[in-house]
Amino acid sequence: MVGNPPYVRQELIPDPLIDEYRQRFQTVFDRADLYIPFIEKSLSHLADGGKLSFICADRWMKNRYGGPLRRFVAEGFHLKLYVDMVDTPAFHDDVIAYPAIFVIARERRGATRIAHRPDIDAHALSNLASDLLSERPVATGGLVKELSNVAHGSAPWILESSDQIALVRRLEASFPAIEEAGCTVGIGVATGADKAFIGPYDQLDVEPDRKLPIVMTRDIVSGEVRWRGFGIVNPFAADNGLVDLNAYPKLKRYLEARIEQIAKRHIAQKSPANWYRTIDRIHPTLAKKPKLLIPDIKGEAHIVYEDGRLYPHHNLYFITSDQWDLKALQAVLMSGIARLFVSVYSTQMRGGYLRFQAQYLRRIRLPRWQDVTEEIKSALVGAAERRDTTACNEAAFRLYGLSKDERAALGGNGQT
Repeated sequence: MVGNPPYVRQELIPDPLIDEYRQRFQTVFDRADLYIPFIEKSLSHLADGGKLSFICADRWMKNRYGGPLRRFVAEGFHLKLYVDMVDTPAFHDDVIAYPAIFVIARERRGATRIAHRPDIDAHALSNLASDLLSERPVATGGLVKELSNVAHGSAPWILESSDQIALVRRLEASFPAIEEAGCTVGIGVATGADKAFIGPYDQLDVEPDRKLPIVMTRDIVSGEVRWRGFGIVNPFAADNGLVDLNAYPKLKRYLEARIEQIAKRHIAQKSPANWYRTIDRIHPTLAKKPKLLIPDIKGEAHIVYEDGRLYPHHNLYFITSDQWDLKALQAVLMSGIARLFVSVYSTQMRGGYLRFQAQYLRRIRLPRWQDVTEEIKSALVGAAERRDTTACNEAAFRLYGLSKDERAALGGNGQT
């Protein structure tokens, strides 16, 4: 079976149809794209020894919604081949998320042969096909590598160089996950109608306690917070509900002037009585907490310290902690350690950009603050304050006790 399955984001699929997919297919989970049940259906048609080869978006191999499909593959199939097509012109049209080519067989599990970013010309691809399909052992130093136990339950597939895998596994065995070490990872507020809820703070004509200053991606492009003066309207009461608009005449007038835009959102149509809520609940106390801000898509970890004045927008992820010194944590996240974990677990975008999303940030391992020596604490804080990435790396290497070979693996040595 050979193909390129259809890509349709779940929010574009009618709810009754999604409900039907969920009943028929065990892999439709969370915000799964239509290609997920398409792959399950296709695999289910394979006879013993049968093979499926698709060119398809690679997000499902690592993200949350792909978990059930990864388990489906691990329990009944063998991932034979994987070719990473990031930054490779696989199509005539330009696309943001490049796909992968994979071959999955209904047969006993074994090693997986992988290749990354092949040259697109007939000679190179012919040689690549021969190397992938050859029964001879994989040659050292070639484009094709061989990895074992890639598909393991619902765990994300790690398809990088083996030295990086070894380092990640060692850190995962030695240190707790970042949230277990006393940090909280989250994402800023989504409104569903930013033009209605967000505007220049001084021009938001609502009661003073009904608005908050908001920090957006463009406010932190310099590596420091340079607030451009925007704010967000907060329709939530101190408890779990929305405020009574009759108690806030300015807020009521402001929202009703924009009711056409606000009420047409999906969340408003599902609950007409709560038409004026934002998609995410707003917690004003978050604005007052010092936090680290991280844009979603970046080539390198872009970690910005915010001292507790602004509320994060939905294109920003944030980390707070009552245990770790945030300046020290900033240095750790500016080091190659953060990029290692995110690059191993995240899908890559065009140009080598990574998704620094909460699900990947939560994969980062971190020592407990009380276990860090005073010397290393000081080195981390100093490196962050100077925004010295070399010093951040050096302090992080000492923090994690990295050997010379492990330090080299942060760049990936390509060996199997």
